[in-house]
Amino acid sequence: MMPAPGALRAIKLAHTVVWALFAGCVLAIPVLTWAGELRYAALCAMAVAVEVLVLAFNRWRCPLTDVAARYTSDRADNFDIYLPEWLARHNMAIFGTLYVSGLAFLGWAGFGGPWE
Repeated sequence: MMPAPGALRAIKLAHTVVWALFAGCVLAIPVLTWAGELRYAALCAMAVAVEVLVLAFNRWRCPLTDVAARYTSDRADNFDIYLPEWLARHNMAIFGTLYVSGLAFLGWAGFGGPWE
């Protein structure tokens, strides 16, 4: 087992990388949709949907948060991830809104949207 500081840094780094991948997917959905790449937009949407299911089954907490909590008593909103505290605090509201908006745009585009 790694010493606590090393373990916590590794968990925070992994959590940040995973967050960046899903945040990138959320941001890519409307961009890909606008570009007419509906299959790729749908793949991004499905990847994020899997993450939403994981969060839902874990009481809306990332499983890595519980792992990180074993290595520190800090409970700031960003104790488990390398994000500014304000972004960590409002992450689900910001990216949830962007995700739902992107899904709506993708759904609209899939039924004709601006291309027909």
